[in-house]
Amino acid sequence: MNAPIPIPSASVKKRRISRGWWLKQLHTWHWISAAVSLVGMLMFAITGVTLNHAASIPATPKVVDRSAKLPASLLRMLKPTPKASDAPMPAPVAEAIAGAVGLDPSGRAAEWSDSEVYVAMPRPGGDAWVSVDRATGEIKSETTSQGLVSLLNDLHKGRNTGLAWRLFIDAFAAAAILFTGTGLLLLQFHAKHRKKTWPLVGLGLAAPLIIAILFIH
Repeated sequence: MNAPIPIPSASVKKRRISRGWWLKQLHTWHWISAAVSLVGMLMFAITGVTLNHAASIPATPKVVDRSAKLPASLLRMLKPTPKASDAPMPAPVAEAIAGAVGLDPSGRAAEWSDSEVYVAMPRPGGDAWVSVDRATGEIKSETTSQGLVSLLNDLHKGRNTGLAWRLFIDAFAAAAILFTGTGLLLLQFHAKHRKKTWPLVGLGLAAPLIIAILFIH
């Protein structure tokens, strides 16, 4: 005679339902955060390697110089020295410069001296500047590009990238934290059936700590 099949108690059923609900939620948020942060994690991982070996990666800077002449009607706007030493150029002057040499100094802090107005325009993977002679109206500009690797490295560091990119890095970091956090909780759920889970997690924690303690001085 077959033994009767045990019927789970209400508390056991409740625990199973609760476990199933949490697993479903964790898997959902884990794959969503993975999808959102996938490309970003790949880019940051690759640029982590390029930054670590920056000295051995060759770069040939490309420099482009341009010059033009500011019309006399606009040059008059640069004659008065503004009260603030870092005041931006007047908007019409900035627009004329952008059209003449392809660099737009609009709204950027400028350095006003007796002889010229100079605007530094650093950018990821390179540099740029433009100046206007306050006596002659001569416009000079220079753009330097360090190449794709330098661009990606600066994007990794958020160097000279502006507000939009910094906000993206914050959003990406939040998605990556959610991805790793849900991954850790999923490990907790499945560790009972995967005995190597916590030793591997411990190795991932111990390895950088040991290297930092022993080899970084």
